[in-house]
Order: sequence, then C-alpha cells, then structure tokens
Amino acid sequence: MYIEQAYKGDNTGWKVILTTLIATGIFIVNFITYLFISAEDLDKTYEMMKSIPPLLNLIINLAPFVVLVLLLILMVVFLHQRSFLSLTTSRKKIDFSRIAFSACLIIGLTLAMFAVGYYMEPENIEWNFKPVKFALLVVVSLILFPFQIGFEEYLFRGYLMQQIGILVKNRWFPLVLTSILFGVMHSANPEVAEMGYITMVFYIGFGLLMGIMTLMDEGLELALGFHFGNNLMAALLISSDWSALQTDSLFKNTAESASSGVVQEMLISVCISFPVILFVLAKKYNWSNWKERLTGKVVAPLGDVVVENTNSHDSLVQNDYSKLSDDKKSN
Repeated sequence: MYIEQAYKGDNTGWKVILTTLIATGIFIVNFITYLFISAEDLDKTYEMMKSIPPLLNLIINLAPFVVLVLLLILMVVFLHQRSFLSLTTSRKKIDFSRIAFSACLIIGLTLAMFAVGYYMEPENIEWNFKPVKFALLVVVSLILFPFQIGFEEYLFRGYLMQQIGILVKNRWFPLVLTSILFGVMHSANPEVAEMGYITMVFYIGFGLLMGIMTLMDEGLELALGFHFGNNLMAALLISSDWSALQTDSLFKNTAESASSGVVQEMLISVCISFPVILFVLAKKYNWSNWKERLTGKVVAPLGDVVVENTNSHDSLVQNDYSKLSDDKKSN
C-alpha cells in the first residue's frame, strides 16, 4: 500500500506540478547545462572543482540538499496536507532497524568487494589516510549525507513514485520511469564523462534496485539505509580524480583515468550483486507476491480522499483501506 499513501493528501494538479518543479529544479538545471556546455568548458569545470579543497568541495556539493529535502517535506505536509510518515512508509511508524540493516549490508558488501579488488589489482590503489582530514570527513559525511540521500529517495522513490503511481494506476510504470529519471539526473557526474554512457546502466540499475526495495517492502526505509551506506563508502573508502566525490578517503585510485575494470565492476554490481542483495532482503523480510507488488494495479480507496490532520504528529493515522471499504458497505 505504499503508493496508495498519496491518496491521503490533496493531489490537486497545480500542487503536484509546483512541488515537482521546485524539487527537481536543481537536477533540471544541471542536466540542461550539461547538454549545452561544450566539452572544453566541461573539462574546465571539472578541473576547477578539483582545485577546491576536498572537504570544502564535499560541503559545497551536499549543503544544498539540506534546504531541498526540508523544502520537499514541507510542501508535502503543508501544501499536500499529508504526513511525513505517509511519504516514508505504509507502516504505522518508521522502522529504523530496516534502515540500519540495509546500510550495514551494503557497507559490508562494499568492503568485501574492495578487499577482493585490492588483492587482485593493488598497483593503482594507494593508502591515503590523513587522520585529521579523515576525521573531519567522517563528521561531515555523517551530518550531510542523510540530507543528500534523503532528498533523492524522498523525491524519486517517494513523492514521484507515489504521484505517478496514482496517476497511471499501476506500479511498474512509476518504478521504471523514476529509475530512468534517477539515472538521467546523474548523467552530468564526472564518471559519465570519463567512462562513457555505459555508466548510466549502473545509475539506472541502482535506481531500479531502490525502487524494487521500496515497492516490495512497502516503504522507503531499506532504500534510505542502502543509499546512505553506499554513498558513505564512496566518500570514506576510496576516491579518484575522475569520481564525483573528491575526498580525503582511506585509499585513492591513482590511475589517470578509469580502467575497463571499473566499468566491469559496475556491470557486475548491476547483474550479480543487486540480485543477490534483493535475495537477502527477500529472505529476511519474507517478501512474497512479487508480480502484484511490482506490476499490479493502484486502486484508490472507496469514498472521499482521506486528508490527514497534520497539526499533531500524534494524530497521524495510517488508514486501513480494506476496513474503510467495509465501513462504507455497512453504512
């Protein structure tokens, strides 16, 4: 019932359009700029970014997401008149244990894959540990990454998936479309310019993985934790001159450009690691009825649209639509 949570709010067309435009504005501007900027100017931009101290560069890149995620949540609560809880999950409360488990899962998997890669090809990886800079990086990452991944998940797998779902009345289309949009909005990342558009397979695949988690688990918790753990490792474990994140990480890839091995690792992640991750989560959380949850119809509750009272968090209620239907019949 995750997509159906959108029925609890005011989905007037102009409100949906306004919220979408404001929330996606930063991605749209970046994408349009990327389309029209010359290759030479793009290289100059990347070089300018590299000249900024890594920690300051990270703060500059992540700080806007603090405002964006808060703005998105405020618009959902006050403009659409629905709760933050309904944007997060179909459960009666947010399950933080799910967030923690999925974060630990991807962190453990990333460390294991890095260890294997380092053992097989250590020549381009060097120890880069600087105690003070790394400590500051950890603090900044723990503070700002929740806002960055929170915005992307609440926008793509939350707001957009729900609104598109109740518009087209099915689950597969918002799953596919939001995954593609997630990939497209990352097309201006330096990795794409360095390794080519084959990396879009990874970004779209990652978006698809997060979307499947959300629909199968009826909430954003697993996607939030997984995305956070993934980005945290990208910042803390290893960086390179051609990656989107320039940080004082533990290790650094000293290769002047991305090797074919990096591309292969991305494709292996999409084709092998992602299915394994879904298998582990499915076993732990007893997922079933995959076809209905991923491709089934989205059905509006009977009767008038339910708008929640957002004046008090204590008054926010998760509605049982089947019970609502029975009550209508009995009346």
